[in-house]
Amino acid sequence: QVQLVESGGGLVQAGGSLRLSCAASGRSFSSYAMGWFRQAPEKEREFVAGISGGGGTTYFGDSVKGRFTISRDNAKNTVYLQMNSLKPDDTAIYYCAARQTWSIVQMRGAGQYDYWGQGTQVTVSS
Repeated sequence: QVQLVESGGGLVQAGGSLRLSCAASGRSFSSYAMGWFRQAPEKEREFVAGISGGGGTTYFGDSVKGRFTISRDNAKNTVYLQMNSLKPDDTAIYYCAARQTWSIVQMRGAGQYDYWGQGTQVTVSS
């Protein structure tokens, strides 16, 4: 089992950057595929980015491709989401998620993940 805690959210102007972190407790962090999702008010949860356990495979939602990057430091049990060129439409609560799997198959559905953090608010002003 793993517990996830996100941090790094806040208020930023359009065009700015933020880096979110997700710290995981528990063992064998490298055996967990990780994902970032976001949910804006009255909208469905949206896939943002995913990364395999070893970090060699990354993939992104169409709305953030080219602006966001995902990375992980398995020695620190942490996954990061670097967000650049932020837009007001990026405003949402951002969640990290985990699933214990050695597969590198892309997981873009929320139902594919077993563990979730509490979320961190990102607000982008115009």
